[in-house]
Amino acid sequence: MTAKLSSTIDHLFAGGLKSLEAEGQCTGIYKNRIDGPARVERNGFVGDAHGDLRVHGGPEKAVHHYDAQNYLHLSDAFPRCNTELVPGSLGENISTTRLSERNVHIGDVFQVGTAILQVSQPRSPCWKINHRFGVERMSMHIAQERITGWYYRVLEPGSVSVGDTILLLERQTGRFSIDEFWKIQLTHRPSLDDLAELFHLPGLAQDWKRRLEERVRWLSKQAASRS
Repeated sequence: MTAKLSSTIDHLFAGGLKSLEAEGQCTGIYKNRIDGPARVERNGFVGDAHGDLRVHGGPEKAVHHYDAQNYLHLSDAFPRCNTELVPGSLGENISTTRLSERNVHIGDVFQVGTAILQVSQPRSPCWKINHRFGVERMSMHIAQERITGWYYRVLEPGSVSVGDTILLLERQTGRFSIDEFWKIQLTHRPSLDDLAELFHLPGLAQDWKRRLEERVRWLSKQAASRS
């Protein structure tokens, strides 16, 4: 059943660094369309760049995938930006339809061109999205609506082109889609059992495991203090 989950790459993007117009901070959110084959290595697409390596890029955030259908929702929510809200404008590397936060799960392993990629975590939208479009709260809206996209780690480097099939090879969890992950994470007081199950997800990035562990510890302490 899982092997039937697939899509086709509509667009590929990568790019260098650019300054945000108002403040001048360095960012890699402005990507360029890739027309020919692109090489994917352990840290992502060759030629891609990130402004702040503390929170972007690296092996656990090597490739960002975004569902192009999400832009329809964003255009409705932020109509004055609708001409700018097009594939690539949120800094993604891969743009498709048919794969979304609701059917892609943490730990999923995909064949993408000749590369093998694994879903490591959802994207956490940051303030640079607001500055990119000149709109307050866009990043918060993306998070609250759980239309964040997701990151891959690269299990096997390879070559990727527009038109290549993305095919699900292996699924680690039947429950925790990107959407379900965010539902639990955004709950004010989630179930400790749910958090523990998230923590033990095969394929989840270590940074998220650390954050989940800290949250379980804090919630457990709060529960003990009220008893």
